[in-house]
Amino acid sequence: MSVSQPPTHRSGWLVYLIQNPEGLLYCGISNRPEVRLANHNANKGARFTKGKGPWRFVYQEPAESMPAALKRERAIKKMSRAAKLKLVSSPDPLPQ
Repeated sequence: MSVSQPPTHRSGWLVYLIQNPEGLLYCGISNRPEVRLANHNANKGARFTKGKGPWRFVYQEPAESMPAALKRERAIKKMSRAAKLKLVSSPDPLPQ
């Protein structure tokens, strides 16, 4: 399954979960996911991800708009780790 596909929704915004080899999860939003992932892996992303890579996409969800993506990101960040892992293990966590 390719993780470098562009967002499938016309707004271009998506909510994503990335994971590192130790199993840490990070949730964020982007309209340029490949660039954002490269930033995380180059220690230019969020403070939480610095020095903890390499990171890889494990979940992506298209959003109607940036505000909708932010709202969904907040909801996912409030979820338990178990609930986040359930999202990741959903039948199609990454767009084709």
